[in-house]
Amino acid sequence: MATSARIDLLDPYEVSQLGGLELVARGVVEGFLAGLHRSPFRGFSVEFAENRPYQPGDELRYVDWKMLARSDRLYVKQYEEETNLRSMLVLDCSRSMDWVGAENRLTKLEYAKRLSAALTHVLLRQRDAIGLISFDDAVRRVVSPRANKRHWTTMARAISEVSPGAGTAAEPALRRVTDLLRRRGLVILVSDLLMERQLALTALQFLRHRRHQVVVFHIMDPGEMTLEGPPEARFEDPEEGHHIVARPREMRRAYAETVNKAIADWRGSLRSGGITYHHVTTDTPFGHVLRRVTARSMSVR
Repeated sequence: MATSARIDLLDPYEVSQLGGLELVARGVVEGFLAGLHRSPFRGFSVEFAENRPYQPGDELRYVDWKMLARSDRLYVKQYEEETNLRSMLVLDCSRSMDWVGAENRLTKLEYAKRLSAALTHVLLRQRDAIGLISFDDAVRRVVSPRANKRHWTTMARAISEVSPGAGTAAEPALRRVTDLLRRRGLVILVSDLLMERQLALTALQFLRHRRHQVVVFHIMDPGEMTLEGPPEARFEDPEEGHHIVARPREMRRAYAETVNKAIADWRGSLRSGGITYHHVTTDTPFGHVLRRVTARSMSVR
């Protein structure tokens, strides 16, 4: 591999061979940012490392009571949670995400984990707070949003430890977001969207009603876009266990129409509700996905 190659534009499977999740995410983001003429992000930090003297009119909830006890003087501190943007990454780790259509590709989950780590790194670089909820048929892991430098290690470890689970129930995970984002923020759902559609839409629309900005990454393997296989094959639902024996060639056209309709329905329903939708296949370089996101800045206005 040439040393001048940008890691964010390499094939995702090749990128995955370069090192651990933290190294990959750093490399992807550094290559991506280096490729921009200017950063499209307008985030800024209002996190303070030092206390300042209390002034008339300051809210009492910001008083550092420990400092008062030690010095008998009033000081005010700004908490790290008070950043330009608070966000939650909601990562689908259901069994359907643990699928790959070719040996030289990542599973949907492994692709989603690397994309999630890259998004996390971008947000933390601009000192925005980000947390994590992973789910299958239940909420599996929760990391509260933080914005300090040490939080990158926490998030990277949590994302790397996500493993395939069972069925899919996005609604409880999305409802959990409201407990962690008390004020207007950003919610990022990364999923193959093989779930109960109406329940998920209702939960996403509820987040919009709470004035959160919502971004959905619809992750698919290229092998899911068309129906290939031997003259006769057995197809099995990885979550429910149902199976059917069919002839791919006879069903190919109907299958493609069904898949395209499902994508169009998700796109239409989400965008009509003010939710940003990105359809992403696992052969897409991470830099292309990040550039697509920055076309609509991940800042809450």
